[in-house]
Amino acid sequence: MRTALSFICILFVTTSFEARNLEIRTPSEGLSQDHLPQEGIPKGEFLGPFEFHSKIIEGTVRRYWLFVPAQYEASTPAGVLVFHDGQRATHPEGVLRVPQVMENLIGKGEMPVTIGIFITPGNLSEHYPDDLGWGNPNHRAPEYDAMDDRYSRFLLDEMLPEVGKSYNLSEDPDLRCIGGTSSGAICAFTVAWYRPDAFGKVLSFIGSYVSIGFRPNENPPRLGGQDYPALIRREPIRPIRMFLQDGHQDLDNEWGNWFLANQQMLAALDYANAKADRRGIEGPRYEVEAVWTDGVHNDDHAGALLPEALRWIYSDL
Repeated sequence: MRTALSFICILFVTTSFEARNLEIRTPSEGLSQDHLPQEGIPKGEFLGPFEFHSKIIEGTVRRYWLFVPAQYEASTPAGVLVFHDGQRATHPEGVLRVPQVMENLIGKGEMPVTIGIFITPGNLSEHYPDDLGWGNPNHRAPEYDAMDDRYSRFLLDEMLPEVGKSYNLSEDPDLRCIGGTSSGAICAFTVAWYRPDAFGKVLSFIGSYVSIGFRPNENPPRLGGQDYPALIRREPIRPIRMFLQDGHQDLDNEWGNWFLANQQMLAALDYANAKADRRGIEGPRYEVEAVWTDGVHNDDHAGALLPEALRWIYSDL
């Protein structure tokens, strides 16, 4: 009887939920026109770096940069785009060039007037090291891969109020986006997971939804990124709109298989929606645009897809 019942349950789930069959894309690598200054597009301000000492993430110092579009007016609250690993996101010769892409899309009316905030991970030192260049500070993993609310508290209780001293920032979660690559991507999702009232949009490129932050020997054990699919399937749906990308040649090491982990994330998000529909639960649904590419674990395809991702993420406004 139990075997028959199990079969019926499996059959029900199988027939009521189908995983997406997504093709592997090969994005055009290199810089597009959206990554370069364009004639006729008003020039915004790129400011920084500024140094910031956190009290919530004790003992850390970080740098951040701001992009303020030419269309910004202090009388109107501006959207917010937080992008992690700010030293790479703003690299003038890099593949992301997020401020330039923002300038072009805002100038063409393809995303709302938005202030960019590009933040490095913290470094355990009195001052941010001048010799790091575009490398990673030494407190990146404890901040980005931790599945708790400390980083979201830092962001919402310290960083945004600091920027808000000078600029009128919207509190509408539909106008607030957070993103990153690799561990910066899972950090972005964690912020939205804990505070969907503050950030309703997520850009996730080559996300590290694996066991980097998992600490089984702690009491209680600390969760890792590999636990997100189970949480997503069981907990109430958050109102999150997410662009999810990974490459099928992403990492496969002691922390996990990145491509499989990203596929598990998509399957869990779709399952949560299907379960809510099946049970007639009213309320939000996850909105997910997933793109699988033939890329490896670097920022190349994130950069290539960034204009497309930003256009999609704001297409609901």
